[in-house]
Amino acid sequence: MSGPLSSSVATLCDEIAARTGIEAGNQLRQIRDRLGEPLRVAIAGRLKAGKSTLVNALIGRRVAPTAVGECTRVVTRFRYGPADRVDVVCRDGQRRSLPLDDDGMIPQRLGVPSSRVAYVDVTLTSAKLRDLTVVDTPGLASTDAVVSARAEEAVGVSTAPFDADIDAASAGEVAAAEAVVYVFTQAVRADDVRALEAFRDSSARLASSPINALGVFGKVDTLAGGPGDPWPIAGPLAEQQAALLARTVSDVVPVVALLAETAEAGRLTDADGAALRELAKLPMEQLRVLLASVDLFRSRPAPIDAARRERLLTLLDLYGIGFALAQYAADPHLSTGELCRRLVAASGFPRLRQTLEESFRWRADAIKAGWALARLERLAGHTRDVKDREILRDAVERLLRDPAYHRLRLIDAAQRVATGAVRLPADWEAELTRLATSEDPRWILRLPDAGADEVAAAARQAANRWRVYAVAGAGPAQSRVAQVAHRGFHLLAQQAAR
Repeated sequence: MSGPLSSSVATLCDEIAARTGIEAGNQLRQIRDRLGEPLRVAIAGRLKAGKSTLVNALIGRRVAPTAVGECTRVVTRFRYGPADRVDVVCRDGQRRSLPLDDDGMIPQRLGVPSSRVAYVDVTLTSAKLRDLTVVDTPGLASTDAVVSARAEEAVGVSTAPFDADIDAASAGEVAAAEAVVYVFTQAVRADDVRALEAFRDSSARLASSPINALGVFGKVDTLAGGPGDPWPIAGPLAEQQAALLARTVSDVVPVVALLAETAEAGRLTDADGAALRELAKLPMEQLRVLLASVDLFRSRPAPIDAARRERLLTLLDLYGIGFALAQYAADPHLSTGELCRRLVAASGFPRLRQTLEESFRWRADAIKAGWALARLERLAGHTRDVKDREILRDAVERLLRDPAYHRLRLIDAAQRVATGAVRLPADWEAELTRLATSEDPRWILRLPDAGADEVAAAARQAANRWRVYAVAGAGPAQSRVAQVAHRGFHLLAQQAAR
């Protein structure tokens, strides 16, 4: 559902589309239609980083194949629909419908050469997609790798981080997202940072920044090896990654995506729970040997057969198996449903879900309205019809005079500061980011228990502080940002005083 800002832009598009020519009118209607769609989030990262596993966890169904195949080499868009459906969208606009395979997943073979595929459009009845469209991308290639001339042409930079087979339509589908999640494994390398910066630069329409980009440190269960607890290592590593990528993502959240996928998609059956209970009865010494490596888990004598053990490895890997066995050792009567809830908690996925809510969904209205406003401004600057150009420019100016739309100026200012284009002291930057990305004056001002009068007074003080900085302590770029912040806090004070 659209928020007040994006609804106003959509209404404006309708109004001026009736007064402009066919070309501008069609583009205005496209902008309006897009504003009514859910927030679109692109999942990006290196090959085999665990992107598709994370997508399945977010959707709550195992529908995105995680093994390398035709469908993992193209962009796939997952959105809500009244029925499950897979459409292969070709570059020439033709659509080829496919059924999900016997396991309820996208077929490995698309029936169309990947060179002809623009993207795969998947509609699902999953309620989790009602207000979030997820775009699964091909793996980003290392910037040290040779990138094909076609890929360079598609994204417009010689260090394009996309897989070399991605085409212009696929790159455009990724760049059309309003927010992005980057998936990493292990420590961030220098070429990872370069790849992410190249992704941002090549996706000019996305303009990703810490305002609308989040990092996910995936596969953290591999840090400790076997069933060992990875979280004492994962937490500090994620903090280091967040520091390295402070100008690219808002935060880095560590996750065991496999456990999240298995539990969220309901893949663990009662038969799997029974098998785990049998294993949990083994003496600790025997279990310790069994869980020492994947090969030992497969080959050592055990009370469950090889096929069942292989399935448990696929669902949980050694860390998840060890975690589940510890739960059953403490409570042999634990239900499979309760085990799944504990697996989700152990995966770190609840924190990711909360971070997504805080980072993207509740600021979706401003992100989408900002996206639409940028396109209106671009349309006004590039349309060939002089009359249409004037109509569009007048509409944009009228929109920005509305005090409610000062939020978009704040978002733009915060993005420029967050990406390092404009430098501010760290505490000033943090305050500006809070002002741009929240509507809660108490959270913005860090006064959780303050009354209305105290909040209004604090907002006025902040407005005065930014005004003084704008005229006395800042360079030209900082002064422009400070004036936007001053106006924002002035409006906040008026809001709190009502």
